[in-house]
Amino acid sequence: QVQLVESGGGLVQPGGSLRLSCAASGSRFIDTMGWFRQAPGKERELVAGITSGGSTYYADSLKGRFTISRDNVKNTVYLQMNSLKPEDTAVYYCRVQLSLSSTVYWGQGTQVTVSS
Repeated sequence: QVQLVESGGGLVQPGGSLRLSCAASGSRFIDTMGWFRQAPGKERELVAGITSGGSTYYADSLKGRFTISRDNVKNTVYLQMNSLKPEDTAVYYCRVQLSLSSTVYWGQGTQVTVSS
């Protein structure tokens, strides 16, 4: 069983930055790690992902403002969010997929609120 612990959410003013972290434990065979978000009344959507080899992909609308990275030794994925806008307000969820079974695990979510 994989456990995911997210941190780094909070309240930030428009134009500010936040860094989210998600630490995975319980398995050494982690393939893709990523972030999704869900705003009130909307469906959960992809933010960014990164493979075990370091290849990254982003939602088109977020390219240039958000950066995903990972530490394979610590099994931790990060999301650096810059130039935040009110429309970035959402619950951000960490997602990991195991390399052997392709099983997917989700974090509990961390709230990001962008408001003045």
